[in-house]
Amino acid sequence: MTLDAIFQDKTIKAKGKVAAIGECLLNSELPVDELLAYTEKQKATDKATCIEAVEYATKKNPTLADDNLLNYVTKALKDEEPRVKWESAKVIGNVAKLFPTQLEKAIDNLLPNAENTGTVVRWATAYALAEILKLKTDSNEKLLPKIESLCEKEEDNGVKKKYLDALKKVKK
Repeated sequence: MTLDAIFQDKTIKAKGKVAAIGECLLNSELPVDELLAYTEKQKATDKATCIEAVEYATKKNPTLADDNLLNYVTKALKDEEPRVKWESAKVIGNVAKLFPTQLEKAIDNLLPNAENTGTVVRWATAYALAEILKLKTDSNEKLLPKIESLCEKEEDNGVKKKYLDALKKVKK
């Protein structure tokens, strides 16, 4: 089934589309680059569904990620659509361990989202920043005080817990 066919089939709900595309990525039936090229031409909701499919696949197999994917989701963090921001952040959290020395731009794009008004955007951003912090790279010199400050200001317990768990692991 082609991507166009999946998106045009009204009998398939959003989560079904995510799973179908995600499985195509996992089974090597659809190259990640091809999905990203398709994603670029879509309206916001379909773009978010495509990135969520990448998140679905990278959660099960992070090695699907390459530099091109990391660059794509890093740029997508600046998208207007909240769902694009949060799914991109989750992809970065899933694959950060594969790119420990290439995360500066991702960190720079994640930090503004850490103070977004949307709780889901903040939670996904906290997840990504926490995964980056746990890598214990040179980035931590800059990142650690920022995460401590974000954690102090954060009012949502779910978001705060992501930061606290990462801080505990780093300070061991």
